[in-house]
Amino acid sequence: MHTKPANLGTAYWPWIVATWSGIGLIDACETVFPMRAQGMHHNWVALFLTLFVEFVPWMLATPLVIRLGRRYPPTRTSRLSTWGLHVGVAIGIGLVLSAWYVSLEMWLNPWAIDPHARETFSVLLREKFYSSVTTSLVLYAFVLVIDYALQSRERIARQQTEAAQLGEQLSRAQLDALRRQIEPHFMFNALNSIAGLVRDHRNDDAVEMIVALSDFLRHAATDSTRPQVPLAQEVEHLRQYLEIQKARFAERLHVTLTIPPELLSAQVPSLILQPLVENAIKHGIAKRAQGGEIQVAATQANGILNLRVGNDGPCLPAEMEKKRTGIGIANLRNRLQLMYGNSFQLSLQNQATGGVEVSISLPLVGA
Repeated sequence: MHTKPANLGTAYWPWIVATWSGIGLIDACETVFPMRAQGMHHNWVALFLTLFVEFVPWMLATPLVIRLGRRYPPTRTSRLSTWGLHVGVAIGIGLVLSAWYVSLEMWLNPWAIDPHARETFSVLLREKFYSSVTTSLVLYAFVLVIDYALQSRERIARQQTEAAQLGEQLSRAQLDALRRQIEPHFMFNALNSIAGLVRDHRNDDAVEMIVALSDFLRHAATDSTRPQVPLAQEVEHLRQYLEIQKARFAERLHVTLTIPPELLSAQVPSLILQPLVENAIKHGIAKRAQGGEIQVAATQANGILNLRVGNDGPCLPAEMEKKRTGIGIANLRNRLQLMYGNSFQLSLQNQATGGVEVSISLPLVGA
């Protein structure tokens, strides 16, 4: 059912027909079967049919009642003219119903009355109308109450949908803001690296790094509106980023990627690996003359996707390992919180064999 007064929608009619048919069926059954069981003699088929179709005028008038109820809602603060309108319409429908019922009664003679003993149409109409005025008012109120309940349910559903959409838009805006914090940081580091290569007269390496940076940014821009991407795409972005870093570190940087093929289709937050690898290089490799190794791995167990990024550089001081609140980690934690609620885990810890490892556990989706 729609909430517009002028358009109830074709899908609403089956409910109208079913409701009034059900009321007519109950009325016919509750009248015919007990009377027949008591040994009374009537035209049972005609009586059942008459009682069953008695409420057809109400069935046809229901859309009108709903439109009036929505356009002129009867409330405590409504004018007397509004109440008068609804009472008048209810009585008018009752009059039509009375004429319909009397016409059926005179045509089908369901009560098996001697034709010579019948009352005239006008007398029967008056008797039926007077006896059904209260019923007409009750049925009119019944239609309004049901429609009001349905409107309230739809209004709540619509508000919940709008709230969910606003929440999603807010989350997207917050995610975009967090990602904007990552991109300038990465750009500054990349440009500084290019400037360092130029100062060292490594012009060919600087050109290669600029080309790799252009490719990386082009792919990143393509996915800027997508909060999640396949792991395969994220790994490809990471390879482009590593090409940039290899131009800077040459043989000092070694990377091991352990990604099972069956996990490449898993959905992960876009640009989740690159900042982790960047931190691993910055804190574990860049300050060591001999360089080092970065390990990137993905595993899955019991519907959980585990991503790990580690290095073999120096371990974190005890106070930093306990704190675990660097800007990059805090940023990443906020992104994951927005996307997964409490359905994720993130840990930063020293490895037993040396170096630092960041581990992320996410719901496995799409693999």
